Amino acid sequence: MAVEGSAGDLIKVVSLLGAAVVAVPLFKKIGLGSVLGYLAAGLAIGPFGFKLFTDPQAILHVAELGVVMFLFVIGLEMRPSHLWSLRKQIFGLGSLQCLVCGLLLTLVSIGFGFPLAVSFVCATGFVLTSTAIVMQLLGERGDIAAPRGQRIVSVLLFEDLLIVPLLAIVAFIAPPALDAAVVPSRWGVIGLALGALAALVAAGIWLLNPFFRILANAKAREVMTAAALLVVLGAALLMQLGGLSMAMGAFLAGVLLSESTFRHQLEADIEPFRGLLLGLFFLGVGMSLDLAVVGRNWQLIVAGVVALMVTKALCIYAVARLAKSSHADALDRAVLMAQGGEFAFVLFAAALGAGVIDATVNANMTAVVVLSMALTPLIVLAHQRWGPRVAESMEGVEAAQDRQASVLVIGFGRVGQIASQGVVARGASLTVIDNDTQVIRDAQNYLGFKVYYGDGARSDVLHAAGAHTASAILVCVNDKAAATRIAESVRAECPHARVLVRAYDRQHAVELVQTNGADTVIRETFESAMKMGYEAMLATGATVDEASAVISDLRRLDDDRFDLEVAGDAFAGRALLQAGLRNRGNRDSSSAEAPVP
Repeated sequence: MAVEGSAGDLIKVVSLLGAAVVAVPLFKKIGLGSVLGYLAAGLAIGPFGFKLFTDPQAILHVAELGVVMFLFVIGLEMRPSHLWSLRKQIFGLGSLQCLVCGLLLTLVSIGFGFPLAVSFVCATGFVLTSTAIVMQLLGERGDIAAPRGQRIVSVLLFEDLLIVPLLAIVAFIAPPALDAAVVPSRWGVIGLALGALAALVAAGIWLLNPFFRILANAKAREVMTAAALLVVLGAALLMQLGGLSMAMGAFLAGVLLSESTFRHQLEADIEPFRGLLLGLFFLGVGMSLDLAVVGRNWQLIVAGVVALMVTKALCIYAVARLAKSSHADALDRAVLMAQGGEFAFVLFAAALGAGVIDATVNANMTAVVVLSMALTPLIVLAHQRWGPRVAESMEGVEAAQDRQASVLVIGFGRVGQIASQGVVARGASLTVIDNDTQVIRDAQNYLGFKVYYGDGARSDVLHAAGAHTASAILVCVNDKAAATRIAESVRAECPHARVLVRAYDRQHAVELVQTNGADTVIRETFESAMKMGYEAMLATGATVDEASAVISDLRRLDDDRFDLEVAGDAFAGRALLQAGLRNRGNRDSSSAEAPVP
């Protein structure tokens, strides 16, 4: 019997993994996204599909840890100073959106014929957006760190905090017979929550860093992984015991460790568990869709999904516009956040236990929330294909105006950051422009470097950035076509300046010189490859002088070959290099013919 039980458990595990492995790549392949793939897989193997699982709530209870770990990883990216800078968005924008949405959704629920208390629970449950779905969709498109993504994250954080007062309100509006037992302990619950919060903050400030330092000195990788899980789950458990959100506890733990030297190690340790458990959460949500309830009350449920999602979307759009967001940005936020979320299940369960709502309302509203979560990826996909494009945010970005400098750097990626250091060290005046607003903000926030917004291919931007006074212009963009256009524009507008251009490869370098756009071209991999070859020769027993002589010969041969290729004789250049390598090989008594790069 024990063997049969173990086999049954293993079948369930294999079913979960198999459903995810099949459905998610398939749905991503057809452009529907991973979230919808997980939801569909959960529906297929759940109680209303192949019936491999009969208790989706058990899966959801475990899988909620995926949301917890997701919030921990987000917290690691949120330094306390950055979180403090978002306080107006968290408590201002977040409270305004929740208040407006809660009020109007309550009116919608009353319109369906529910009493005020029931309408309030249904509405506030739907106000709580799905953190898991929104964060997953933001992560897939790389928007979490963008300003519009940060505003959405701020609202989600406020909603996570909101679950605590909402549970207290449910207890307050419960029928008198049930409420009487709750009233005496209400202040005790508040004190317990504050105590748990204080304990977590104190542990984060005084205990966590010394704890990880001791474990790091032990040099046991598996222990560090166990410690990372202990911190995340311990923080979540502490908040749950205090009556707060587990996800909020994990987020606070991440924030407290965001400036730790172990931050990147913790993120790497948690990431595999986060991804797996978050996928399991979406599978559990798919399983929990009760098709029997939907079938019996499909008219009410469909009407509820449409009414609540449309009303919430309109509220979010109106609040975003009131907060001076653009039309496209506000519409994007409304589409992403129009669904109900996982905390609605917690609120509905508490309301059911307190007698505020009955089992029928709980089942119907749970189906409404699950359907809204399932529809969100489809609505987002439709919005991406046919809706207006979200304009790039210019928040914190300044265009170049009336600049004067001896050196102009165009493009501040990996190459531009390194190339500009020598100029700065020498004390020369420098202006840097880039057309990627995120690069500009990151340069300011993390490097303390002022970068201006501008397209280096435009003559007006060049003059505004001070190209007419620059003695050297460095084109460091990571785009072959853009680099060529910029080099040509710079040469035409600034014939006095020395133009140095980052080249993608040898062919691109030849093209840049042939068009007279560049005085000097630097292939982005050439110097690093030469250094690697030099170190490889030393590793095989060559002396420093021998390795240096070989590198010197290779540079000379490469220069000669490049000159021939610029003149239009590519084959002669290759023959020259082959002959040079053979001659050196003969001098060194080597029988192997060197490959031609």
